Formats: sequence, C-alpha cells, structure tokens
Amino acid sequence: MKKKKFTALDLTMGSLFVALTAVGANITSIAPFMVIGGVPITLQTFIAILAGIVLGSRLGAFSMFVYMVLGLAGAPIFAQFKGGAGVMLSPTFGFIVSFILLAYVAGKMVEAKRSFPMYVSAALVGMVINYIVGTNWMYAAYLFWFEAPEGLTYQMVWAWMAVPLPKDIILSVLAGYVGYRLETGALAHTKFRKQQQAV
Repeated sequence: MKKKKFTALDLTMGSLFVALTAVGANITSIAPFMVIGGVPITLQTFIAILAGIVLGSRLGAFSMFVYMVLGLAGAPIFAQFKGGAGVMLSPTFGFIVSFILLAYVAGKMVEAKRSFPMYVSAALVGMVINYIVGTNWMYAAYLFWFEAPEGLTYQMVWAWMAVPLPKDIILSVLAGYVGYRLETGALAHTKFRKQQQAV
C-alpha cells in the first residue's frame, strides 16, 4: 500500500509537537519548582511519547526527527538551550535519538488497538526504548569519545538511571492517560483523526 503524503494539517500538528518538545526540554526555565534535589525534570520523553500515541507512528516519528535535525542545525531547543552538531558527541544525545524510535513504536501499538491499557502499555514501552537507547549511547560515549568518570562500568551507568526512573514511570503512565483522554475526547471527531482513519 502506498503511504499517503503528509497534509498541511499533519505538518501543523507535527510542528506543534516539535515546539512542545523544545519547551519540555527547558521547562525548568519557566517552572523552576521542577528542579528537585538539584536535578531538573524535563518533559521531552513525555512529549515524545505523546507524539507517537497522538500523531501516530509515521507523523510522530517524523516530528521527533525534525526536532532532532533543527537542534543539530543550531536551534537552541535541546536541554539547557543547547543546539548545534556538537551535541551529537554529548553522552546524552542517545536519548534524543531514541525519541524517533519510541514515537514510532508507541504509535504503532495504539494504532493496533486504541484502548486505555494499550495507551499506557505503549507509553511504558516508549520509556523502555528511551532508557535502552539513551543509556547504551551514554556508555559508548564515555567509553570511546567522552572523558569518563573514574572507575566507570556498564552497571554504574545503569545505576545512574535508577534515580529518574520513578519519575519517568509516573510521567509515562500520565502520557498514556492524557493520550487516551485526548483520543476519546478532543481528538475523537476532529478532521485530523478522520483523515488518519481514512488511510
């Protein structure tokens, strides 16, 4: 089956999620109370999951790809208002790369069955993808091209991820809930959803 081209409405919705991801990356600049114990809580993964389950697999992944490309082109839309090709060498760049894959997979899951359990499951699978890609990229970065902390091990890198894990589980479940509520409410009878269902 030939895949349809993105419409103007698709691109508008995708652009909205690109902007939301940029805001989510730097939410603490406008909501400083979201820094807990000196650790900033970003909403990038939350928005990336929503992109997949709201926009669908293709458009969700494409919007996250555009977000990554814009940031690498120099737009200060990554965390801490960073941008530019040099970010690719950062130990945390793998998390940005993962947004594309997790949006696609989460989108595919809810396209198969639009039920509340599926939305939550898709969101949690998206979070797992984010952790697997991002953490392995981080370890590779420290191993091959970034100055590693003394005594770095693969287990140590994963241990670091235990700190944000409870927060990310809560945000992922919330993303599934929000996505499902949008699907059964605001999005249910919109032109955007109808044109997707017509494919």
